[in-house]
Amino acid sequence: MEQDIIKGQSYIRAKKRVKEMKAFYIHLTVYVLVNLFLSGIIIFGLIKSGDSFTEAITNFGTYSTWLFWGIGIFFHWMGVFGFKSIGLGKDWEEKKIREMMDKD
Repeated sequence: MEQDIIKGQSYIRAKKRVKEMKAFYIHLTVYVLVNLFLSGIIIFGLIKSGDSFTEAITNFGTYSTWLFWGIGIFFHWMGVFGFKSIGLGKDWEEKKIREMMDKD
């Protein structure tokens, strides 16, 4: 009976983890596609207004969305992969609880 509960809890945790990973990959895909589109529009607009291609490419406005949204992507990545890989996630807590229970 206890094994079934543990397997059920493990399944629920694994399902939640996969859902978090899927959400991150969707976020990353939208980030790349939207920023490519925006950068293209900005570069086209700058060239149309008289800037050279080199000036348009090196303009901060071309990359500002990449930068600031990228900070958000980084923290999303840390939430899904980074902090858990350090070893202080929920699994760590459960392992420590089991370890303490085994000592007693």
